[in-house]
Amino acid sequence: MAAQPGSRLAGKVAIVTGGGSGFGAAIARRFGEEGAKVILTDINVEGGEKVAAQNPANLVFQKQDVTKADEWKAVIDLAFSKFGRLDILVNNAGTTYRNKPTAEVTEAEWERVFNVNVKGIFLAAQAFMPRMIEQGQGGSMINISSTGASRPRPGLVWYNASKGAVSNATKGLAAEYGPHNIRVNSVCPLLCSTGLFSMFTGVEDTPQNREKFVAQVPLGRLTEVDDVANMCLYLASDEGRFINGTDMVVDGGKCI
Repeated sequence: MAAQPGSRLAGKVAIVTGGGSGFGAAIARRFGEEGAKVILTDINVEGGEKVAAQNPANLVFQKQDVTKADEWKAVIDLAFSKFGRLDILVNNAGTTYRNKPTAEVTEAEWERVFNVNVKGIFLAAQAFMPRMIEQGQGGSMINISSTGASRPRPGLVWYNASKGAVSNATKGLAAEYGPHNIRVNSVCPLLCSTGLFSMFTGVEDTPQNREKFVAQVPLGRLTEVDDVANMCLYLASDEGRFINGTDMVVDGGKCI
């Protein structure tokens, strides 16, 4: 029997990183609409508090740097102290550098991309998995990867490599923790229609350049934040209870 509208995550508690804008904000809002208690985290306090204020009954903001182990412990402790349990973790926080020739990427840019995109999920797993096993009721970890994980292109080599690591780690974690009924999946969006077009493509965000990019997408548009939020909702809910270790590609068919 299908869950009633607005109740697909009733009784569940979630953490969503990078929840102050973009995909993370949409995911946190969607989870809250479906009855989850959500701790959304971000290094951007203003953005995070603004999103949490949109649904104060279900959304709580906590400042977090995902590259710091002690801040992971703090946010997971908060879930248990405030709500008594934890069911879902969405590792959405991520970063990139502007698309450019690989020889021009600085060591600092490389380190930042791997620290946030890969180390962040390493620390997440270290903090989340033992608590989920101790709780003994299973759970769902969702990692936001990218179409670039499997279809890398020139100019974002190390960003795409970091997302390749995310997708690969997702599968390994799924195999290792599946016996505890902890499911781990990744969502691989295409470029979103928010403000990062020029960062990811390396060209100016003009109607002509967008049109050229969109012409390669069978469904004829860029990703919207709710496309990703809805996929995460499915993976977080009991509807996705047998989905484990997958890359859920949300790209309108571009990678066919």
